[in-house]
Amino acid sequence: MNNILTLKGKFFQKKYPSQIGASNIPSKKIITINHLINLRNDLNKILEEWENVYLEINPLVSTYYNDVIAKSNRVKSLLSINGKPASNFIVGAKFTDKLKPKHIITYYISKTIVIESITNIEKSIEIIKKNFNSNFISHDEIKAVNNNKKRCDFTNLKKTKFVNTIVDSYYVERFDIERENNTSNVGMIVSIYDTGKPIEELLKKIGIEDFNKIRSLDNTTALLRPDQYNKLIDKAPYLVSMSVSDISEITKDSFISKEKIELTIPTPKNEPTVGVIDTMFYKGVYFSDWVEFKDTTGEDIPYIPLECIHGTEVSSIIVDGPSLNPDLEDGCGRFKVRHFGVSTGGSISSFTVLKSIKKIIMENKDIKVWNLSLGGVLEIKPNFISPEAAVIDQLQYDYDVIFIIAGTNISRSINKDIQKIGAPADSINSIVVNSVDFDDNAASYSREGGVLSFYIKPDVSYYGGDKDKGIWTYSSTGERIKCKGTSFAAPWITRKVAYLINILGFSKEVAKALIIDSATGWNNMGPDVKKIGYGIVPKRIENIVKSQDDEIRFILSGVSEKYDTYNFNIPVPKQNDKYPFISKATLCYFTNCSRNQGVDYTNTEMDLHFGRIDKKSIKTINENPQGETWGWMFEDNARKTYRKWDNIKHISEIIKIKARPKKAYENGLWGISIKTTERTKRKDNKNLKFGVIITLREMNGVNRIDEFIHLCAFRGWIVNKIDVDNQIDIYNKAEVTIDFED
Repeated sequence: MNNILTLKGKFFQKKYPSQIGASNIPSKKIITINHLINLRNDLNKILEEWENVYLEINPLVSTYYNDVIAKSNRVKSLLSINGKPASNFIVGAKFTDKLKPKHIITYYISKTIVIESITNIEKSIEIIKKNFNSNFISHDEIKAVNNNKKRCDFTNLKKTKFVNTIVDSYYVERFDIERENNTSNVGMIVSIYDTGKPIEELLKKIGIEDFNKIRSLDNTTALLRPDQYNKLIDKAPYLVSMSVSDISEITKDSFISKEKIELTIPTPKNEPTVGVIDTMFYKGVYFSDWVEFKDTTGEDIPYIPLECIHGTEVSSIIVDGPSLNPDLEDGCGRFKVRHFGVSTGGSISSFTVLKSIKKIIMENKDIKVWNLSLGGVLEIKPNFISPEAAVIDQLQYDYDVIFIIAGTNISRSINKDIQKIGAPADSINSIVVNSVDFDDNAASYSREGGVLSFYIKPDVSYYGGDKDKGIWTYSSTGERIKCKGTSFAAPWITRKVAYLINILGFSKEVAKALIIDSATGWNNMGPDVKKIGYGIVPKRIENIVKSQDDEIRFILSGVSEKYDTYNFNIPVPKQNDKYPFISKATLCYFTNCSRNQGVDYTNTEMDLHFGRIDKKSIKTINENPQGETWGWMFEDNARKTYRKWDNIKHISEIIKIKARPKKAYENGLWGISIKTTERTKRKDNKNLKFGVIITLREMNGVNRIDEFIHLCAFRGWIVNKIDVDNQIDIYNKAEVTIDFED
């Protein structure tokens, strides 16, 4: 097998090219005066209804678009003022509950902005009536106005404002006020739209006087009792952006068989430490010296072994999984565990667990890899991320940590054959793991992704046991227990990620990319993608950090500082002036997220372009048109086909029986370009790290890695072979404690 390579060289940065042209509606389309009148009436109705709102806040205006709408096609002239675009005022986004989803975006804007929008629509109606002698205006007529080929009277409204108002109106079906109508008989974690006022202040005005500030996560999210929540729904239903039950029943795992057995384990030395957040841990097990246990429940709960079963079993795999399951030997060795008990099992308060997790991560910054095998029974919501996942995503962005999360199991309490995954398996930044049986089929208890209509979750799958063949764990009852469940698949991936980060020294971006890339293989994702994700991760660590003899696999990592981060200097070996390779690439990055933006959750988009260089542009291996002067596509297609706004990008050529070598263009080089765009005004795209894994597979089975290394060195790249044995030696020497004599 070939060692994986790291290529270190300079990435160049380029600003976004200014290509602002005149606005217009799509070709052969029209917009009618009747439609403009309806939009004006919608805004008038919102103003009238807002007169009855006594909370001293601006109107919340929901815009119902006619499609999944790209950032460039959202309203710019309407709902804006004094040069401030409407995008500055977005406080929420969701999809309609229909077969073909459409955006509903909520804006928090002043009455002055609403009135000005109404006025601009009315003036636009008058311009159409006076100058076009019809009850509509077409694409061609707008083009004529833009090119000054159609003279109009723009006395009351500037030409640009008129055109932009018309174009905005084309993409909007209607305006309205969104309201939450469902009451509850359990405590709820509630998020309100961001009005700039703390949630406790607004609740007090509604008449909820006994709200305790301790029960708030931030200025817009809080835990409410049923009576408080129902009063909010009754008095101000327009304030509620999203809400979920606070009481979360943990999905159950199953055991197949058990046996009493005496096991031993060496004393821990300098092995890396992995964080585990789970139910309690029992200190009487054979590997207890490897586990530092901390009870974070804050309750005076008796130390009962039966309430430690799940947490103890999860930690047993991370510490000593291969000894318990020799057929799953991964070559990663053993790991120490710092185990935090946040629950005794059964039903738990999501709010309490959220607060515990935040505190745990902030107080244990030395730990980079965290396993979370707790998951809720309730299915995730279609229009927003769970509070648990949002907190975990934020922690990963802020603290340079990575979570591996179990994909949750089918629950008997939900009377459905197909069940969506439960929180926090909707975490976008985490690696979410589902189970397969030992025949590589989705486990019978597997639940389905995706998340927010198109994010692929779970990310990957691994062996979690099923039917008669399970995963051996060690329990707090002093027995070796054969189990099945996603809880016992996730720790195996945690072991691999900890090895990649703690032993081999990779960043979390590269480690995640290696896991995803190793699971994909060379096959397109099949029909089971909603259960298996990108694929099944190999058992052995060497199959993640090495490649086949006919493959060249290398790592590129860097930081995005501007719109385009690129390098056009990758030398791929040629044969007879052609490239005898098929290729694939996987990009991973950890984005900042905004839960209050609903379905528009991820703040930053990195678009991956990789392929041969043709006249200073990249001929991408997946024919990606985004960001190119010749390319355009609908937002919905961009998301589904090219994973736009997803923080994992995997692109691959299809293996064909009669594949032919590729043409080498004039300069004979390949290139990579990562185009970074921002959804919000927060500028989270500055200095954002990324990791890319690229694999070149030789069509004729020839090993060309030495030739590739030589060519890269000639082009100025620093090339390193990842030698596992050497990296282990380096780690061991770095962890040696040196005592200095006085």
